[in-house]
Amino acid sequence: MNFRLIFFLLWLPLVSFAQGFAGLGSGSEGFELPETNPMFQFPFDDGSHPDFRVEWWYLTANLQGDDGQDYGLQWTLFRTALSPKDYEGWSSPQLWMGHAAVTTPDAHFVTERLSRGGIGQAGVDIDPFEAWIDEWIFSGLHSNAVLRAAGPNFAYEMALSATGPRVLHGAGGYSVKSADGQASYYFSQPFLKIKGTLQLPLGDVDVTGDAWLDHEWSSKPLGANQIGWDWFSLSFDDGFKLMGFLLRGDSVFTQATLIGEDGTPVAYPDGAFSAKPIKQSKVAGRDVPTTWRVMLPDAGIDIVVTALNTQSWMDTSVPYWEGPVRFTGSHTGRGYLEMTGYE
Repeated sequence: MNFRLIFFLLWLPLVSFAQGFAGLGSGSEGFELPETNPMFQFPFDDGSHPDFRVEWWYLTANLQGDDGQDYGLQWTLFRTALSPKDYEGWSSPQLWMGHAAVTTPDAHFVTERLSRGGIGQAGVDIDPFEAWIDEWIFSGLHSNAVLRAAGPNFAYEMALSATGPRVLHGAGGYSVKSADGQASYYFSQPFLKIKGTLQLPLGDVDVTGDAWLDHEWSSKPLGANQIGWDWFSLSFDDGFKLMGFLLRGDSVFTQATLIGEDGTPVAYPDGAFSAKPIKQSKVAGRDVPTTWRVMLPDAGIDIVVTALNTQSWMDTSVPYWEGPVRFTGSHTGRGYLEMTGYE
């Protein structure tokens, strides 16, 4: 029995028999739940929170190559717990999953790593910050940071540095996800400069660009009937940034954060932000919206968001769409789009 199959047998109760997308709508018994008015402590809260069932560190980047071409990059570390009590060694209930990808206008390279916690194969340390799974590393976080991953047909090594502050979403980092009150703790570092080298089948490419890191954790972040989400992280050419998402279920629930050039956030409640599909593409045998009209009328935003590569499908244990986007209209810029729950 290979390790991948062992991992699936451990993960299966959370995914197959739970509610909401990927089991995120159930299974919180015994775990901590987010509470209103959080008081974050850094660097402690950059690290792991094993009293909560699910958590992720999610970095995406828009890059420009020295060959004149646009690229996208993803590095993600997911943690999920089988029980709320933590133990050392093979008794640890923590499961870890890493995703890495590079997107070009013509190709999308994806790879995945799976690990059981407690044996040193994956984890997150603080002060100094280091997140890892196998030889994949994200260390340093806000200054002199290093990012590294490799798959069967690609690799990258990047250097990052922050030029602005962390940004808290929702009500001071308490991010509501449904009309029934499901929530997560959620903050971002959207002010990251990134540079390094992509190793691709056609050769190495030196790149520079901008990156965005999300850190989020909860124990039941979705409602039982929420089947997926569409999440946008957009950087405007005028310096502003926008995070917005819609969660799909019996009804649509939205939230958004408009981020000023100095990092000041303005949170918008359900219904203020909207995203409507304009064009669909056939992706991995399914119809997936790859062009959107995104609107935040209170901020004068009305833009059309288009995928750099419509085929940015993450063929991983829990499959989804993730890739770089461009937008025009009332504002111009670039960003990233993640879409889950399309079958």
